[in-house]
Amino acid sequence: MEERFDAAQPIGNDLDALFSAYGDMVYRLALVRTRSVADAEDITQEVFLRCLRAKPVFTSEEHRKAWLITVTVNCSKSLLGSAFRRHTVALEAAGEPGTEDVMPDSTVYDAVLKLPQKFRTVVHLYYYEDYSVKEIASAMRASESAVKSWLFRARAALKEELKGAFDDVS
Repeated sequence: MEERFDAAQPIGNDLDALFSAYGDMVYRLALVRTRSVADAEDITQEVFLRCLRAKPVFTSEEHRKAWLITVTVNCSKSLLGSAFRRHTVALEAAGEPGTEDVMPDSTVYDAVLKLPQKFRTVVHLYYYEDYSVKEIASAMRASESAVKSWLFRARAALKEELKGAFDDVS
């Protein structure tokens, strides 16, 4: 159950409550973007540290959630674009430990994780976090038409990937 906050108040001492309410969402989005448990944990920590430092004042619950999503997207962009990340080689792991309790266990979600990053992000925000195209465009600093295009391409890729896995996918 999601806790409610007084939207006009700065975060202050309610960071624990904020983390309880939104920590899983931030972690899942970071995990979808990075495909790494360790990186997702680092990004989650960074997002809430930024919230603690900035002490933003939110006008509504949606503003609070949008701020957290935008900061998560920006932190993951920074991490994925860092020089350290560009000069490392990823280990191919059969499955990262620690994802079982947070991410859905399904063929569809495995297919989503195989998509390119921007497609994974829009699919996750649209289908798993119930964000509208307009809200996703705002959080990702892209146009609505770009988000619609990414969703269309992601659906096409998922349809191709899942062909044969389900009877109703043709």
